[in-house]
Parts: sequence; structure tokens; C-alpha cells
Amino acid sequence: MRNTFTQGTASEITARYTYGTWKFQKGWKPLHVKDAEGCFFIDDSGKKYLDFSSQLMCVNLGHKNKAIVDSIAKQAEQLAFISPGYATDARVELTKLLLEVLPEGLTKYFFTTSGTEANEAAVKIARMYTGKYKIISRYNSYHGSTASGISCTGDMRRWSAEPAGKIDGVIFAPECNCYHCPMGKSYPGCDISCVEYIEYMIQNENNVAAVLLEPIVGTNGVLVPPDEYFPRLRKICDAHNVLLIADEVMTGWGRTGKWFAVDHWNIKPDILYTAKGITSAAVPLGLTATTQKIADFFEDHYFAHGHTYEAHPLTLAPAVAAINEYKRLNLIERASGMEGFFKSELEKIKTKHPSVGDIRGKGMFWAVELVKNREKKTPFNEKKDKVTQGASILVDKIAGEMMKKGVFIVSWVNHFVIAPPLIISKDEIKQGLNVLDECLKIADDLTI
Repeated sequence: MRNTFTQGTASEITARYTYGTWKFQKGWKPLHVKDAEGCFFIDDSGKKYLDFSSQLMCVNLGHKNKAIVDSIAKQAEQLAFISPGYATDARVELTKLLLEVLPEGLTKYFFTTSGTEANEAAVKIARMYTGKYKIISRYNSYHGSTASGISCTGDMRRWSAEPAGKIDGVIFAPECNCYHCPMGKSYPGCDISCVEYIEYMIQNENNVAAVLLEPIVGTNGVLVPPDEYFPRLRKICDAHNVLLIADEVMTGWGRTGKWFAVDHWNIKPDILYTAKGITSAAVPLGLTATTQKIADFFEDHYFAHGHTYEAHPLTLAPAVAAINEYKRLNLIERASGMEGFFKSELEKIKTKHPSVGDIRGKGMFWAVELVKNREKKTPFNEKKDKVTQGASILVDKIAGEMMKKGVFIVSWVNHFVIAPPLIISKDEIKQGLNVLDECLKIADDLTI
């Protein structure tokens, strides 16, 4: 006898028969979204929501970009699929554009269908190339949910995968967080001890293949390093023959005011992987890019990686359209130019609300961190609260109130991530910030 289907609303059917990710399933009531365009999405009742975090920091060009939509239709008619062992026009066109926009020296590409798969490829390539197996990642990081990605993840999402769901050889360094320094120091008098500790780890570990990190930490707080951090890390990696891998899944494609966040410090990683904004999330595509030196190694060594949907034509064509749209609309320059506006507006909010401990960001990528006590930097919630049944996360409650007022924002433990589509207007930014301003009273009432 076959399974039987029970009727219900779209929300009820979704919750009953499919898994909601990174959450307890009980009580999950997903909003039924019917449409989306520009900086807004629309539910089944016709209510519009300002997408103040580009969904999962990925819809950089806004919803329903016509050039991307047209590219999908055209590619589907021309060549919907061919296995990755063949050349396609879409693959050639995207390659030419990547050579223009990626950091200099990244000249060989492997295409995946997600950021976590791109991480998988990066780790495998680093291990195959170096003959070493240890990867240094950082706490308060997220690199994906597959075995490799979750193993490289430093935050609480890793905990449930331990030990069976992980790969061996990943060790964690302190993140660069000048608001909550893991080394107990204060910038600028700290001598960037968090990066110096990475050298100490390399010196005291054997077989370190690579240091893997988000140039600007994403979900875990939009942590922007001081300008000295990456030049020093590059020197440390070079001195010890260790690869530097940049996870630009979230920070790539203009989000921080450069094509890629490493461009802020003129750093050239050995491997860079990215996803999300590469197609403005219209179709799933990830990319792992390496230097030519790494590529040359595999001329005479077996490249032991691949999958069915690698270089899928339907994923590559929209990336060509997306890159051309970033250029046509001057969105990289626009994101850079909007940094001062975001900073100014968020500073006003911080001044008004005792619950706002810190605001930080770059380009159009910002975090607002809440604290119970600003002087002591006391958090409202701990990481364990996020994975504890029934735990009440204050920022989630505030995000829920913002949704009632028509603004969607990503919340995480004690902060919000503000990362709207790069096409957003100043009036729309003010709309989102005004709603945040109103709803922060919930946190202010709980400060001590």
C-alpha cells in the first residue's frame, strides 16, 4: 500500500511532509510565499515584505532580475543538460568573465551546485595538492553542512555532527572579533594576536594543508578584521608552505563593496570558493577557483573529485547574466558608496537604543549586535540556546515582530544580519531601519 496524502494549506503540507532546516520541527509554520520582485517578496495573502537580508544573504541582484530569468529560459531551450565531461558555450562564457572579476592568479575552476560542495572541493584539492591533511578553521564560522563543510564549521551547527558525521583533521583557531576578543585584548594594542596564534598552531601541529576562513565572517556576526590581519596571515601561510583558502560564499559578488572581500586587502588566496550571489541565487551554483600552480599539479596527478551536476549548463548561463548585470548596474561601486550611509543610519540607532552593543560592517553587509548590558557586553542568549528545545532567542522574537510589520531580517543568537539586495534604494533602507528601530524597544526593556 502506498503512502496517503493529507490535504491542507501549503504551509501545513510543507511542515508535515518536508524538513525545516536548522530548527526543531514542532511548531514550524512556514510562510507561504507566492511571488517576489526587486527587494520584496509576497505571501499568499498579497502582503509584501522588504527582503532586508536578501533571503540568506544571496539575492544580491534582487528578485526576478529579467536578464537572469531570460538566460535560464534561453539555456533550457538550447541545452538543458550535458554531463561535465563536455565543453559548452555557457562554460566558456562564464570562464572568460571569471578571469576578469576574480582576484588575480585564480585561473582554474571547478563548478558545483552549492557553497558547501564548493568547500568540499576546496578541502579535497588542498589535501591532494599538498599531501597534507589538517585544515585550520576558526570558531564562530560556518562553511556548510556536508561532512567537510560541517567539520570546518566552528559554531554550534557542528555539535550535532560530532563525531560520526565529520571528517578528521580540522582544528580551530580564534576568530578575529574586536568586539568580543577571544584573546581578551583590545585593538589596536593587541598586535593582532588572533592571527599570530594561527602561526603558533601551525608550528605546533604536523601536516597542516591549509588555513580556511571567511574574509569577513558572515552569519556569525559580520566580523570585519583590522587591515593588518590578512597581509600578516598571507605571510604566515607562505612562510610555512600552507595554503590560504578564502570562503567567499557570502562575501563575494559585491556584497562588501568589492567583487570579493579579499580585494579590500589586495590578498591573493591559493583557493577561493563562492556561491550565493554568483547567480543572485536564481539557480544553485558554487565555484571553487585555484591558482595555476595548483592546477599544474594535476596535469600529472589524478584529480579525484567530481559529480553529476558539475558545470551544469542551466547553472552557468545565469551566472554569465548575473556578472553582466553587476557590471551594467555598477553595483560593486554602489555597494561601496552606500557604506557610509549604512554606518551613519546604524550609528543613530545605536545611540537611541541601550540594547545595541555594536554595529559593524562593510559595503552593504552589516551586523547589529544586542547586549543586555552595554558596559559589560553581556549577551541576551548563549550559543547553546539556539539548539536547546524551547529556548527563547530574543533576536528571533524581534525578527518575528519585524515580519509582522513587513520586514524580513536574518537573526542569529544575539545579532541581526543586514544585507539587502544591492539594488535597494535609500528610502527602502530607511523603511527597514525604521521597523528595526521600532522593534528594538523589546530588547531595550530587558537591558540592565
